[in-house]
Amino acid sequence: MRKALFLLLAVVSLASLVACNDYETYGDKKEKERKAIREFLADSSFVVISESQFHQQGDVTDVAKRQFVYMDNSGVYMQIVHQGCGKPLQDGENSDLLVRFVEVGLIDSSAIYNDVNPYDVDIMNVKRQGNSFTASFNTGGSWYVYHSNTETVPQGLIVPLPYLNMGRPRTADDQIAKVRLIVPHTQGHIIASQNVYPYYYEITFQRKTDL
Repeated sequence: MRKALFLLLAVVSLASLVACNDYETYGDKKEKERKAIREFLADSSFVVISESQFHQQGDVTDVAKRQFVYMDNSGVYMQIVHQGCGKPLQDGENSDLLVRFVEVGLIDSSAIYNDVNPYDVDIMNVKRQGNSFTASFNTGGSWYVYHSNTETVPQGLIVPLPYLNMGRPRTADDQIAKVRLIVPHTQGHIIASQNVYPYYYEITFQRKTDL
């Protein structure tokens, strides 16, 4: 699955890199970003639905139909693979989450991940106040090391949190929360922001400790 994904992204990346002048304007870079996202969606046969349709469906995406919802306020494309078990984060709650991720650049095909070794997991501290979520990564995790020693969680990675349950599996049928995201540079980390690069993610979340 991952080999096929990386091969697809490499093709998208080659298609997205065009000859340019010595100087690219911000507008040029944004158009390249939009093109990379369009081609990735098309080549992956993903179907984009509106946020209103997403809410009409009960805040879920139909994975069998390869649906991604376009989130109007952020510009993030999101697919909820599993909503997760347990309960959502509650108003006023401060919780540590175990986070495993795959991150792939849609333009340069760079890839990092922490989902192979079961002991290689990032810890994200999340606080909820009303409908607002804030988060930071633990300094000892892969994200901190890979992303220039920063604890900051990009806004794009916070987008799914209101729609997920953050429990720990208790039965064989329980599944932890899993999402796929396409995050534009405006909602991404510092490398994405500086280079006007979009990134694709596969992420799982679960509480660090059971309730």
